[in-house]
Amino acid sequence: MKEIRLLRADEIECRVQSVKSNGCVLLLYKDARTDMNLLDETFGNGNWQRSHEVINGNLFCNIDIWDVDKKCWVRKQDVGVESNTEKEKGQASDAFKRAGFNVGIGRELYTAPFIWINLTADEVDNSKGKPSLSFKVKFHVSKIGYNDKREIVELEIKDQAGKVRYTLGAEQPKQKTAKAPAKSEIESHMKQAKEAISKCKSLKDLMVVWDTFKNLQGVAEFKNEMTNAKKRLGTK
Repeated sequence: MKEIRLLRADEIECRVQSVKSNGCVLLLYKDARTDMNLLDETFGNGNWQRSHEVINGNLFCNIDIWDVDKKCWVRKQDVGVESNTEKEKGQASDAFKRAGFNVGIGRELYTAPFIWINLTADEVDNSKGKPSLSFKVKFHVSKIGYNDKREIVELEIKDQAGKVRYTLGAEQPKQKTAKAPAKSEIESHMKQAKEAISKCKSLKDLMVVWDTFKNLQGVAEFKNEMTNAKKRLGTK
């Protein structure tokens, strides 16, 4: 079958995964419309079809693609997760997007780095008892680049005002601290951090490590370890 092209910057959306008092973690994702557009673009709108079925109480989505060379339908399938708002619709959409990953749509998003955005006090809303992102703040992918292995190697994220808030490979604005940690202290904490990161089983676990080692958040080695762990865990 034909190879599906890599996602453009305008086809990728930013989702806030968690918010702290001083920053937030972003995830990159695609929506169902992107999957449909790429299936049409790559195979033709008459050469693929979508169906759903319930297996052991779980809603699965099937994407069938007509293979011109083999003269048969090739199926990719995956299960959906319920939405917090519209249960059935959200689950069906999620199953479709997951099946799309199996087809090859947006699989490169699995190689995204650990994305931490520093936030100012007015960008954090504490009115509900815990930090959340202010409704006025929006992020979008402005640039993205890949290597020959279809891995993300260039990434730029801007906010609603067009200000660059994240660039892959660049040092992020650091929070003001009273005194920079000594080299020996960094080395000691890096050893502890690496051990903690190696035990992480989810992105939530990684966030605990990130929040624990605040003095390492500006250290490139620490951020690289976080990025590699995120890729290992396969978080989207």
